[in-house]
Amino acid sequence: MWASDVFSAANQAEQCKQDGNLYFKKERFGAAIDAYTEAITLCPKVSVYWTNRALCHRKRNDWRKVEEDSRRAIELDNESVKAHYLLGLALLQKQELIEGIKELQKVLIFQCSFIRRMTGDEVKETLLWKLDFKILDKILMFVVAQLQTDNFRKFREFKDEIAFSVSFAKCPQFFMVFSAKGPCHFQATFNALEAFDLGRSKPESDKIEEIWQELAKAKYLEWENASSKRSWELQNLKEACETALKEKHFLDESETEGFLDEPATSHLQQLETLRKVFREAAETDMPTEVPDYLCCKITLDLFRDPVITPSGVTYERAVILDHLQKVGEFDPITRERLDKSKLIPNLAIKEAVQAFLDKHGWAYKVD
Repeated sequence: MWASDVFSAANQAEQCKQDGNLYFKKERFGAAIDAYTEAITLCPKVSVYWTNRALCHRKRNDWRKVEEDSRRAIELDNESVKAHYLLGLALLQKQELIEGIKELQKVLIFQCSFIRRMTGDEVKETLLWKLDFKILDKILMFVVAQLQTDNFRKFREFKDEIAFSVSFAKCPQFFMVFSAKGPCHFQATFNALEAFDLGRSKPESDKIEEIWQELAKAKYLEWENASSKRSWELQNLKEACETALKEKHFLDESETEGFLDEPATSHLQQLETLRKVFREAAETDMPTEVPDYLCCKITLDLFRDPVITPSGVTYERAVILDHLQKVGEFDPITRERLDKSKLIPNLAIKEAVQAFLDKHGWAYKVD
């Protein structure tokens, strides 16, 4: 009796989520919030329900509730990309730049890591990567037999996605099904496939670009604040130094009693030297041209996750992957045949870009 009641609650929660998704697409955010709230009441340990509701709060600019729901989702699933992203945005709205930037950087790491796994650049060390697909099929059959639903078809469709999923690698949520401790664990696993849920149709390059835009705006604002402070401090120091030079010049003139012009000449030279020093100090915060070798040859933007091809050309990973998928399997510049498995991370360029950004925060500015 208990098991059937819990299974029924999970099914009802999933239906509420589907209703919420429908309301969200129709921009009925209040109704969507109500639907997700009901899903949370029925099955409160599914992080997707919390992040979906947080997304609705974001649409209504209710950033306090966005933060609350995102933090709860992260407690349930620390690898929830959407939860970290929404929390980062909420913190930026509160002008908590450092913490907001940290959250967005986590999201970029998750997303870039996800793409690298898809292209075979990293060793798959999670437990699911060590599972043979035949074993995985048996596990899925067992789950479906327990639930007596039609979810098996859905799982077969997403079997490859399951293996790649960051969230799904949290194996306890999946294997709890074996101990018959409730379908909420099964539902949590199934929902974990939806990294961005309501926006799952977005290409990876679009997701990373959206995250980067928010991160860049925050980093630029951080630099702008620091730059203004440095400028104010430099101006105060410059004025103090000029005042000290004038006082020294007055004393020197008193000692020479007007016999020579040397004090006046020396004073002018010292003033010019002082101004030159402060001009050079201020140049660090003056925007200049970004070196071409730090920019992708397709987007002309700074590299975020650069990869190099066998022909020696470096591209932004997500952009070249989109090109290979949509246009054709060839290098867009050399026109040589190119397979995504041949892309290698260009760590030297990535480090150079980061070093440039660390020194020139103005380069984070986006149009």
